[in-house]
Amino acid sequence: MIFANTLILLATFCVSFLGGGMVWRYAMRSKLLDIPNTRSSHAVPTPRGGGLAIALSFFVGSAALLALGLLDSKMMLALVGAGAIAGIGFLDDKRQLSAKLRFGVHLAAAIFAVSILGGLPTHIFSGLGPIEHWIRAFFSVFALTWATNLFNFMDGIDGIAAGEAIFISGAGATLNYALGGDAGLTAAMLCLSAATFGFLLWNWPPARLFMGDVGSGFLGFTLTVLAFATSQRGGMAIGVWAILGGVFLVDASVTLLRRMLRGDRWFEPHRMHAYQHLARRWHTHLPVTLIAAAINVGWLFPWAWYAAHYPVQATFCVVVALVPLVAAALLAGSGKA
Repeated sequence: MIFANTLILLATFCVSFLGGGMVWRYAMRSKLLDIPNTRSSHAVPTPRGGGLAIALSFFVGSAALLALGLLDSKMMLALVGAGAIAGIGFLDDKRQLSAKLRFGVHLAAAIFAVSILGGLPTHIFSGLGPIEHWIRAFFSVFALTWATNLFNFMDGIDGIAAGEAIFISGAGATLNYALGGDAGLTAAMLCLSAATFGFLLWNWPPARLFMGDVGSGFLGFTLTVLAFATSQRGGMAIGVWAILGGVFLVDASVTLLRRMLRGDRWFEPHRMHAYQHLARRWHTHLPVTLIAAAINVGWLFPWAWYAAHYPVQATFCVVVALVPLVAAALLAGSGKA
């Protein structure tokens, strides 16, 4: 089984890398380019839509896991929503769809996934009486929709979103395996990491290919569905996932909150995230991407490991791990006009 899993991961990586090349050629022929504007963090027109390679290669790997009996049909059905997210994202990359249409698809996909798989752990909402189920469903759909858009917000400089997805899925797989969690979910997370790594070779600074909405929305949705599944199947406390995604969670949330408090049109595109301020200040993307990776590995992963092994302390770990990131984001200019 280990040999088969290794082959699946290698195949997923190769399909993603080769698929990235195919998307690059298609984007160049079709003029599917991200043209720099006042909100951009890049200076030259760059092909976009590379996230399509991530989504397709992940589904190829997941189908192989399903055929081996590692991934169950219920989990695969829940991930159908991820395909819908990728599809609407690719259409948006091609021809700028309305925000209402995109949000409608995101919301429908989240409702579908939660109805199939369930959402946040039940113990979080215990004691709420007859409305417990509906409150759990509401917050689960909200969390899934927010995470889908969070990755889109944070995909603004070369390599940062792909690097974040590789870390979250790879670290999640490591901790789930260490805790004796569902083997199929561990393999699925590794597949997602391999698929994203194949694309990262195209997206590493200076990027030759952007993932676009097709990739960012797909990654945010898929990672959250996997987080829900591991928390339900005895793997990890949901707080572990909040720690692993802390860099994106903090920067996006602080930026959004400051813009709302200031009375900005917070739903419109902008360049006010901390990572965007740093990239402009340093006139390059690579140091910012590397700093995010260093925070993930050197600070967040140890706290996630502790929270995973001592779940009763998970809430404490979330606070201790993320509060310094809030301070750092504010210092870096998160949400600053």
